[in-house]
Amino acid sequence: MTTLIESHRNSILAALPSAEWNRIAPHLDLVEMPAGEALYEAAPESSCIYFPCTAIVSLLHIIKNGNTAEIAVVGNEGIVGISFSMGGETIPGRAVVQRAGYGFKLTSSALKAELNHSGQFMLLLLRYTRALITQMAQTTTCNIDHSLEQRLCRWILTSLDRQQGNELELSEDLISDILGANRQEVINAVMSLQRNGLIRYLGGHLTILKRNSLGERACGCYSAIKTEYEQLLPSSTAK
Repeated sequence: MTTLIESHRNSILAALPSAEWNRIAPHLDLVEMPAGEALYEAAPESSCIYFPCTAIVSLLHIIKNGNTAEIAVVGNEGIVGISFSMGGETIPGRAVVQRAGYGFKLTSSALKAELNHSGQFMLLLLRYTRALITQMAQTTTCNIDHSLEQRLCRWILTSLDRQQGNELELSEDLISDILGANRQEVINAVMSLQRNGLIRYLGGHLTILKRNSLGERACGCYSAIKTEYEQLLPSSTAK
């Protein structure tokens, strides 16, 4: 049985009234979410949604040439597989675990049954959907209009907002997939931030040394996304 304490690791679950929590809790499964695991691939049907707790998930758009670019990141503020709440039966793009951790899994049938009650859960999903759409739109614009270094700063800060501490485990290849840039361009951007004393990067381990300075280098997309989440979501972890 899922405990109430565990559910508080995800802001959506933590905000549910007792009656709604009691209905949904028996259907939640606590699952490991290893780094690199694909929760969804392009097009095929899936039957579950995920509520990340300590894991962070990248939502990726697949470009025609086979490359990918991140359009959103989901942590313990949100849900992966939100299209099921809107009647969808497939998940577009890919959802890949960026940071290992755990989360809760819920079948789409249990989700739809709870939504039929038209309670607080539905309102939370609608608000989260709006925030997620804003993040996707802002990230898409960012990928087109802003420099790789600005995008890297935005992505680092967005990821940090969804975890504790100031360290990230990631490879140049992962950053390349997320930002839709080639590996050498990513290395150059990372080294630029390191030379300026903002981060330390060694062997896939990134430590943020000057978070405020990263914020100054990031484009306005980061603050726009952050503001939207803070306005719409209860006790959002997008601080």
